[in-house]
Amino acid sequence: MIGPLDPIARFAKIFEQAKKVVTPEPAAVTLATASADGKPSARVVLLKGFDERGFVFYTNLESQKGKELKANPHAALCFYFPPLYQQVRVEGRVEQVSDAEADAYFAIRPRGSQIGAWASKQSAPLASREQLEADFKTVEEKFAGRQVPRPPFWSGFRIIPERIEFWESRENRLHDRTVYSRKKGGWVVEKLYP
Repeated sequence: MIGPLDPIARFAKIFEQAKKVVTPEPAAVTLATASADGKPSARVVLLKGFDERGFVFYTNLESQKGKELKANPHAALCFYFPPLYQQVRVEGRVEQVSDAEADAYFAIRPRGSQIGAWASKQSAPLASREQLEADFKTVEEKFAGRQVPRPPFWSGFRIIPERIEFWESRENRLHDRTVYSRKKGGWVVEKLYP
C-alpha cells in the first residue's frame, strides 16, 4: 500500500509513534550539508518543528553547518527509528526561518541553553574546556537578573522538502520504499525497489 498522498501527515503519524518508543531523543536526526565546492558533512541535530512548509532546526549561523547552508542552500535529513523499523529521508532546499520564529523558539529554551548560545563560538577552535566554562560564566553575569535575548548570530533553518522517502524494514530484505517527489500542484508518489 502506497499510503496517504500527504507525506507530512504520514511523517507526523510515524513521529508520534516514535515519541512513544524511541529513547532518549526521538527528535534526533542526521543532517547532511555540503560546502560551496560540494564537500559533504553530516551531524545529528534536533528537529524542533515541522509542518507543510518544512522541517526546522536551530543553530549558530557561524557554525560549519550554518556557513555551508548559506553557501549551498540544499540539505538532507535522515531519521531512523529502530524500534519502529522505519527510516525517513528528506531532501530539499533550505531557507532561514523568520526573526519572529527564531525569537519565539529562543524564548522557550532553558536559560542555560540561551546563555550557552551566546557563550559558544560553535565550530571555532577551543583552547580548553575551562575557556568555554569561563565564557559561559561571563555571559551568565552579563545577563544576570534579566531576560536573555536571542543572539544575532543564532537562528533556525527550514528544509523545504522536494523529496521525502519512507523506508520500512521487511523480511528477506524486501523492504518497503515509497518516495514522494514535489511537482507543480502536489506530490508524485512512487514505489522503489529496496
